[in-house]
Amino acid sequence: MNWYSLRFQLLITTATSLTATLPTLALAKGKLPTMEDPSRGAGKGIMETMQNYGYDIVLLVALLVVSSCLLVSATTLYTRYSEIHTGRSTWGQFGLSVAVGAIMLVVGIWLLTKATGIL
Repeated sequence: MNWYSLRFQLLITTATSLTATLPTLALAKGKLPTMEDPSRGAGKGIMETMQNYGYDIVLLVALLVVSSCLLVSATTLYTRYSEIHTGRSTWGQFGLSVAVGAIMLVVGIWLLTKATGIL
């Protein structure tokens, strides 16, 4: 056998296997979930739908920012608490860190609520 006949045989085998699997793929596609509409609805046109998806993306990013504020506040409090036991910090400084962290979270959530009202 030469190289061309091997390539032709490989092409025939691939085409046969693809032809055999196409009905199975069509059945599998019918069972996939449909794409969900954005939280504001599908909209009247493609531009309005894309704006609604953009709103959801901005909201998700804002929630990630607020959750990162929570994580930063928690790590700061943990560090401050461990510094108390080594003698480098006091309970007053820990209380101040708690107050600043709580204020930061409340202001972040308030700004998030205001920003979603503007969008």
